[in-house]
Amino acid sequence: MPLITPLPPDHNSEVAELAQFFNETLGFCPNSVLTMQRRPAIAKAFIGLNKAVMDNQGRVTSDLKRLIGYLASLTAGCQYCQAHTIRAAERYGAAADQLEHIWDYRTHPAFSEAERAALDFAVAASSVPNGVDTAISDNLRLHWDDGEIVEILGVIALFGYLNRWNDSMGTTLEGPAQESGNAFLGTHGWVGGKHI
Repeated sequence: MPLITPLPPDHNSEVAELAQFFNETLGFCPNSVLTMQRRPAIAKAFIGLNKAVMDNQGRVTSDLKRLIGYLASLTAGCQYCQAHTIRAAERYGAAADQLEHIWDYRTHPAFSEAERAALDFAVAASSVPNGVDTAISDNLRLHWDDGEIVEILGVIALFGYLNRWNDSMGTTLEGPAQESGNAFLGTHGWVGGKHI
């Protein structure tokens, strides 16, 4: 049972219009947003932040941003966001090898050194206490410029918010996200937890 029941998608017309962004990303409006709309300003601000963070400015691609979000959510333990990010990574064209071997990103040939640096940063920045050290920072700077690092950390921070929101709320996982979780993550211990 979620802490707060989501409102219908058409409850607030401004939020509903802004939330159409998620139809491209996930194929549906997330229950997290439907819960946030109890305070429309929060829902609208969140959607605006999500759009800004996920906007591509260069080499940090849509699929990589979703894989960064996945590892941030895996590190934080949020199974709701794990299912959403792996679904979005697939929808944005992540290579099958990357989807199937995200847990082995440090050694699997499907990942470049630049991607490894970004994903190492995602894990370290999502850890409590924060694990970003000089070695991780220096490696990140070898592969990414300042603007790209801001984009990468924007994704990590966005999912930090979402991980806490959805795990604390016990947000119910939507059917399509559950299907993606089962398909890509089920053999690696993902069960959906409190979100099913």
